[in-house]
Amino acid sequence: MLRTLTIRDFVIVDAIELEFARGFSVFTGETGAGKSILIDALALAMGGRGDPSVVREGAAKADVSADFTATPEVMAWLDEHEFTGEHDGVLLRRVIDNAGRSKAYINGSAATAAQLREVGEMLVDIHGQHAHQSLMKADAQRQLLDSQAGLLEPAREVAAAYKTWRALARQREQFEQDARNVLLERERLEWQVAELHKLAVKPGEWADISTEHSRLSHAAALIGGAQEALGVISESESPILSQLSSITQKLTKLVDVDTALKPVLDALEPAQIQLQEAVYALNDYLGRVELDPARLQEVEERLEAIHSTARKFHVQPDELPEEHRKLSEELKQLADASDLDALRAQEDKLKEAYLAQAQKLSKARAKAAAALGEAVTAAMQDLSMAGGRFEIALNAVEPAAYGLEQVEFLVAGHAGVAPRALAKVASGGELARISLAISVIASAATTVPTLIFDEVDSGIGGAVAEVVGRLLKRLGQERQVLCVTHLPQVASQANQHYQVKKRSEGGKTLSDIDGLDPKARVEEIARMLGGLEITATTRKHARELLAS
Repeated sequence: MLRTLTIRDFVIVDAIELEFARGFSVFTGETGAGKSILIDALALAMGGRGDPSVVREGAAKADVSADFTATPEVMAWLDEHEFTGEHDGVLLRRVIDNAGRSKAYINGSAATAAQLREVGEMLVDIHGQHAHQSLMKADAQRQLLDSQAGLLEPAREVAAAYKTWRALARQREQFEQDARNVLLERERLEWQVAELHKLAVKPGEWADISTEHSRLSHAAALIGGAQEALGVISESESPILSQLSSITQKLTKLVDVDTALKPVLDALEPAQIQLQEAVYALNDYLGRVELDPARLQEVEERLEAIHSTARKFHVQPDELPEEHRKLSEELKQLADASDLDALRAQEDKLKEAYLAQAQKLSKARAKAAAALGEAVTAAMQDLSMAGGRFEIALNAVEPAAYGLEQVEFLVAGHAGVAPRALAKVASGGELARISLAISVIASAATTVPTLIFDEVDSGIGGAVAEVVGRLLKRLGQERQVLCVTHLPQVASQANQHYQVKKRSEGGKTLSDIDGLDPKARVEEIARMLGGLEITATTRKHARELLAS
């Protein structure tokens, strides 16, 4: 439950710290005093949207902290997300500065607004003052039924299955519409892939065959050059190698006469060895190189085929293997995607999966609709709608993201009348009473420890208001119930009573919230009964309400 709420510089609140107890608590005050500011501040602490407008004029930032007793479910969440504090509860804090920057904390550790919302939903359930207006909308009616029955997750799964099915159906429809274009594209790719497959260029082949062509096309010149070099060095009438050998022999004899020739002899000997190595290499080369016109023609034809194909495909010759791979992949993807039979089969499978989930959801909704209808009908009898009846119709529709039926709330205001659409037959007061009944019933089904009702009793008065007060008090025996109300009959039923007042300070309007003792409570109930002028009669009536 909510233990304390601390508010600083929020809208028209300067600084307030409130302590709360179990049971049924009400907040009352004059119109415009800021009763709902308390709810807005608490919603902010639980991850609600915040902007600079929530910061009190002249202040640097708004700061709201809410301290709750933690349920086992909440403690498990805190442990999982490493937010466990030093005490047995959970402290949620939100700070918004006047530039709109937001900071969030859980038990003193930095958190995100999404995390505040996640844990906040396990701690507090807020029923807003405009809840009855949303009941006029079909989507809100379906959401309320699913929420009450615990079907929100199955409904999300049905929506996801529908989305997947319809996406594939649209793809199939598109391919059917563009069948000719798809066929032409497929034929083009098949021709291109076949041509590249036939050519079968291997990675690196262009470089290898270019080198081979250069060698073959210059074979005659290479052989002639090598033979000429070999002749000059070792096979002519006066080869260099023989001359060098003769010179070396003469110098060897002369070195004995003059050692100054020794460096010349040392330089010539390696040259003689190198020339001999060159002779060996040239002989080896000439043994391997030969004129091969047939191979040269074959290589030239291969070069021309590769080069011509590369021009046709607008790529470099050495890029043809990659182009072949890429086009083959495109053809495979197009063949897979354009297989209408396969698409239809997959579409049917996804449709069947969706229908199975949707039909299961329909059965659960039908069971929940009957139970909720009976419960709201029973509550209507105590809310000045004796003989009235509430039903939930599940009207079959074409498959949709929300399922196979549209949820419609029907009501009969009194006995002997057929139920009709809520939006068409319910008056403002009836709508408010039905909304309140649904809110209370839905709250009784949830495990959230703190329930907040923000003027959900608007449009209700007289004896019905007293019934509403007793209803909320009974709910307060099981949960902590906080209620913003303008009805004295509701306020008189509370276990704790807080008054919201406005005051002026320094030319600015501020809001205060005070817990009322028995005497002050009589005065506040009397004000609610009689307006600005409180008389002995209104005080007497107030005491009677509080004593009832």
